[in-house]
Amino acid sequence: MVECGGLENRFGGDSSDEGSNPSPSALTSPTKRQALDLFRNLPRRYDQLSAALSFGQDPRWRRALVDAVAPAAGERILDVATGTGMVAVELLARADCTVVGLDQSAEMLAGARARFAASSDGARVELVEGQAERLPFADATFDALTFTYLLRYVDDPPATMRELARVVRPGGRVASLEFGVPPRVLPRLAWRFYTAVGLPVLGRVFSRDWAAVGRFLGPSIAGYYARHPLPAIAGYWRDAGLQDVSVRRMSFGGGVVMSATRSSPPADAGEH
Repeated sequence: MVECGGLENRFGGDSSDEGSNPSPSALTSPTKRQALDLFRNLPRRYDQLSAALSFGQDPRWRRALVDAVAPAAGERILDVATGTGMVAVELLARADCTVVGLDQSAEMLAGARARFAASSDGARVELVEGQAERLPFADATFDALTFTYLLRYVDDPPATMRELARVVRPGGRVASLEFGVPPRVLPRLAWRFYTAVGLPVLGRVFSRDWAAVGRFLGPSIAGYYARHPLPAIAGYWRDAGLQDVSVRRMSFGGGVVMSATRSSPPADAGEH
């Protein structure tokens, strides 16, 4: 397994152009610090507990995410917010591709390193510590890009979508997974009860850190969609240069898989 922990770009350039990315201070905002603190102590049992607390739905949603991006042999794929590498594992299982996994959490990346150190697929994975808002890669570097549970943890989702789309080649695919709020009344009531009562209680059974996650998730998800309804999020994707945006609600709307294709720039895009 190859690792890269800094912002040196091994893919033909860097993304440090002023004006196209947030300032360094924006990358240490309260939102970012909260996300880093939340996940610092979770990697050891993250895979098993995220599956258990979602009643087995999280692994199913991740498989649907990989279905949507449809990896192919020979492709280079960027997996943003890779965490402990669960989506990367699924990508590698589907095709003879290579994956770059990027995450802002050193602790989560340590979990991914441990996973791939014991895997025959380790040689096809590179792990990078970095921010989704300021990717250390040149334009049009990747054939496809995936990201999971990301936009709730950034201050400017439209700008982050533009940065993600920037590194995907024209015609490449982008797919994401996020929690959702069920649109129908009865599933939504059940969702509210589970996120308000069930998750905090079950989280406390496992550890103090998971109890904090349980208390955080419900308000975080509901607040995110209050600020950014799904139609608006689809608009962020289109404004970032993505086309054929598809929104798939799963598990009564508790999970949302989105996918799209990177559009080709206009022929005169570089002329001023």
